[in-house]
Amino acid sequence: MATPKFYGFHTFGEGSMMSSVSGAFRDNIRQFLQQYAELEDYTVLDEMPIWCTFLVYENRGIVLPLYTVQENVQNSDTPFCDYCRCAGWSHHFVSKRKYHLIIPGNDDWNKPLDENAFDLQTHLLHGLIHCNGFGHLICINGIEGGSKFITGTEIMDLWDRICTTLHARKITVEDMSKKHMMDLRLLYGVAYGQSWFGRWGYRFCHGSFGVKEHNYERALDVLSSLQLDQVIDDFSLTNGCTPIEQMIHHYRDMSDTNLVTIRDLFRFMLSHKPTPPTPRYSTTLPSWPRKNLSFNTSMNKCSFKLSTRIAVKNCPFGKEKPTKCRKFSNLAANLDSRWPVRRLEHVAEVIVEALKEKRYANNVCSCGMTRQEARDAARLHIGDTGLIDHVLKVMNNVIVGNYVVRRAVNRCTKILEYSIQDLEGKKEIYLSKCPESVQTLNSGPGRSILSDVYYLYTNLLMGCSNDSSVQMILHSKNFVKEWPFRDENDDLLRFVCRLTTSSIDLKGELFVDFPVAEHIVVAPHTTVGELKLAVQNALRDTYCVMDELVVADIVEMEGEEDNEVLFGIIESGMEIHARCCGLDLENDSRYEGGNESWTVRCKCGARDDDGERMVACDICETWQHTRCSGIEDSEAVPRLFVCDVCCCSLAPPPVQTQRVGYEFEEYEAPMQILPYTSGYDMGLMYCQ
Repeated sequence: MATPKFYGFHTFGEGSMMSSVSGAFRDNIRQFLQQYAELEDYTVLDEMPIWCTFLVYENRGIVLPLYTVQENVQNSDTPFCDYCRCAGWSHHFVSKRKYHLIIPGNDDWNKPLDENAFDLQTHLLHGLIHCNGFGHLICINGIEGGSKFITGTEIMDLWDRICTTLHARKITVEDMSKKHMMDLRLLYGVAYGQSWFGRWGYRFCHGSFGVKEHNYERALDVLSSLQLDQVIDDFSLTNGCTPIEQMIHHYRDMSDTNLVTIRDLFRFMLSHKPTPPTPRYSTTLPSWPRKNLSFNTSMNKCSFKLSTRIAVKNCPFGKEKPTKCRKFSNLAANLDSRWPVRRLEHVAEVIVEALKEKRYANNVCSCGMTRQEARDAARLHIGDTGLIDHVLKVMNNVIVGNYVVRRAVNRCTKILEYSIQDLEGKKEIYLSKCPESVQTLNSGPGRSILSDVYYLYTNLLMGCSNDSSVQMILHSKNFVKEWPFRDENDDLLRFVCRLTTSSIDLKGELFVDFPVAEHIVVAPHTTVGELKLAVQNALRDTYCVMDELVVADIVEMEGEEDNEVLFGIIESGMEIHARCCGLDLENDSRYEGGNESWTVRCKCGARDDDGERMVACDICETWQHTRCSGIEDSEAVPRLFVCDVCCCSLAPPPVQTQRVGYEFEEYEAPMQILPYTSGYDMGLMYCQ
């Protein structure tokens, strides 16, 4: 057995390793496994080989494993890639191999990888890179996510060095990162003009619900440019809202530079090392006037809409009839579920931890989470969304550990929320009709910068919950980093090779949208014939549909003999085009999005799968978001669904006359008349 090799965690991917790999990713990953990893004596799933690289965390002298698992697509149960589909890469050809790079959680470093290793969200790092160099950062967990001492920044630095060294081409990430229940893509977007991943070069890829890049950039500009003086003026018009003004003045006094905008304020606060939070806010309700608030001043780019959030109030337990609760473990044992009880209990514990964290962050006895918030929090640790939905469905008046989980409709927002109580407590939590958008302050600002950041995040950013700018940023989750093709300063010749569309019978396929562009690296004394063979071998080695591909000619070198040397004929770094035949477009493993033909056409403007929940119309078979169709996130997808367009074609909307109410137009065929519902409900003609 070979002697294991050890490499520094903070330097892995630099120095000699950087110079030893000089080809395309498909070749570099093989060289990496040969020189820097050891083959394990076991496999996972469908006999997938595993390599291990030992990394030494120098500061603590601890060794941790970096596993590389090679998934051969042709033998895999999941040949297609859901991550490519959600990233807008459905039209990419299926690559033959996927490489999973995994650093398990701290407690699993001395254990072999499990069969469900690809589904776990508890890894410190899990990245997937196809052999063509396109890939996805699936999960990363720093201190907030369960790492005992390795920070998220250190893990991202390692991942970025590996991708750069191995010549990855494009890597996507779905940014669901949170810190103390704050969405970092919103907080960092306002403070720095980019997501947390932006410091490593990740930029906007595509948004959910039809959000485009210009919408995203405009939303960042609108929010970040809000004037602090205007914020003070607007909040000073209400009673009990002085904490906002106190905080702004406090951090202005601390700063050596003038803080003018919200971006200046958040950036200054985030640049300071967070201090441990101390109890600062009481649950005393502020004195709000009964009349509606009206602002005499207007903001230049965004006006604050103070949200009518609920406040928490302790009421005597004896005034209401107590509700019977059941232990979740007993409830789970009696459920007719395809998941084992142990997994159901684990999901329930994760949800309770999320509720505890939000309650702690708010410094109040109870703080509710909507179903979508609880679902998103659980997704950070659990990949099976069906399992999460199944547990959330029964999470009401159940006991999990030392807490009671309740589900109730928020009287102000009319949204279903989950909350927890201490099991030993003698008081019941009730929802008050009074808003809590600004809590009263027990002590002056500055005691805990992290708590102040959360306070301002909640009241300044999320307080604009009806503002489209906030929603556009929150709907922008997918980011991508691209490593542009470059010609290195060495003796090798490098080309970007594309297939010419004239060599392929397209038949209306999506090939035009994704012309294959492979990186080819050859020696300077290579001949024209050898270049054709190198291109042919590279494409055959990469894509399932190109097993029998034959490169007939290179367009830029037509008329040249095959024995002619490339040097002097073509320059390194150029884009070349190969005319070929033998592409197998009838192959089952054709496109990463799968073989099914589906169309997305949603009223929000989405024309492709963006990873959000969708439903298909049973008549026209087009897909659209459930949320845009009036189906709440807490509702199950209906068994029968008819979209607005098809509803209107079957039952045209009523015509409003001068009289009160509506009248229907006369129909030539009475059998076409369907019961008319309001325009909001037209997309909800389904059977329960």
